[in-house]
Amino acid sequence: MASETQQSITKWAEETFGPVSDQTVLVRRAKVELDELLEATAQGDKREIGKETADIAILLYRLMELNGLNLTEEVTAKMAENRARSWLASGDGTGSHIKPQGT
Repeated sequence: MASETQQSITKWAEETFGPVSDQTVLVRRAKVELDELLEATAQGDKREIGKETADIAILLYRLMELNGLNLTEEVTAKMAENRARSWLASGDGTGSHIKPQGT
């Protein structure tokens, strides 16, 4: 099976669902899929976790393509920014960055 790309996913989605007239519909749909992912994680259903995460990624790929952005490049740039920050761990596997004084 050939690997999908941001472009191939966007092409399929446009052919299947038509063009996006309002990008917020993609974000709203991603919220629905995120709720489904939350349910799958609460149930510990790895198969559904994979499927729902993929659904969210598909919507994000489409959103990025519509804006002339590349998700992989944006994640790479954001990780460089994150690695340069100081972080405060919450103790639950998450955390928040420490804002520099005076900002």
